[in-house]
Amino acid sequence: MKILPLVLLVLGLAAAGGAVWFRTVPDDPETWHVDPLTAAKPATPNAALVRPEGGDRAAPVYPVTPEALAEAFDAVALAQPRTSRLAGAPGAFFMTYVQRSALWGFPDYISVRILPVEGGATWAAFSRSRYGHSDLGVNAKRLADWQAALEARLAPPAS
Repeated sequence: MKILPLVLLVLGLAAAGGAVWFRTVPDDPETWHVDPLTAAKPATPNAALVRPEGGDRAAPVYPVTPEALAEAFDAVALAQPRTSRLAGAPGAFFMTYVQRSALWGFPDYISVRILPVEGGATWAAFSRSRYGHSDLGVNAKRLADWQAALEARLAPPAS
């Protein structure tokens, strides 16, 4: 019975070390700032791709300028918990964000491109996990949630 406390201590230290590692692992913009229009979706089920063609789905067209959509998208993304911009800028119409999970701090990367189209602007995004085989739908849900927040932000004021 004297070994059980030692095993629990080792497991606790390993868990704490893992949490520190995942929260402090460097995020290389050269690796993660990728164009969602040309990105190849991995064979693993830990990514979601929104783009006009060849993705999981297409985003709607918003009756705003690309500049307005880029600023609104950036504001929505940065308002999310544990999210920061890793690369790019709204003025370039191309941004990559990193969002970390609450418990372990696992990083997910979300690359977004704003696209001018007839009638306004739309967006393409590639959201993917850095670690793990499956994300249990987290990346697809994130993009759907961000889209809902974007639509609420861009909705005309009620009269």
